[in-house]
Amino acid sequence: MCSDKATAQHAHERHARMKVPAAVLMSRRHEAFSTELVDISATGVLLKRPPRWSGAVGQVWVLDIVFAHDLHINMEAEVARVSARQVGLKYSLIPEDKQGALWDLLGGYADTLEEWHDE
Repeated sequence: MCSDKATAQHAHERHARMKVPAAVLMSRRHEAFSTELVDISATGVLLKRPPRWSGAVGQVWVLDIVFAHDLHINMEAEVARVSARQVGLKYSLIPEDKQGALWDLLGGYADTLEEWHDE
């Protein structure tokens, strides 16, 4: 059984994640993969890992994300973590003309923090 002190040591805060359906094209050099958005936050995105994708932590990918209502946001993002089913990326460059659209999409999620725990 974990003590409260041990639990507190592994508790962290992160930007709240918003689940919203979107199609994503990941591209890097000569590679391109279609996938889906799992969630999005003010600092990055979580994507379904595309079949045959062999990227690695630290790589920068161009993401073209197409949301409902004709909203399209493109950006550069660095792979932060990879699992068998998902790829987590943190934003590295959001074009100035897309920043407003991203913050409008996130709404209150942009400034909200949520607690999460190391497992």
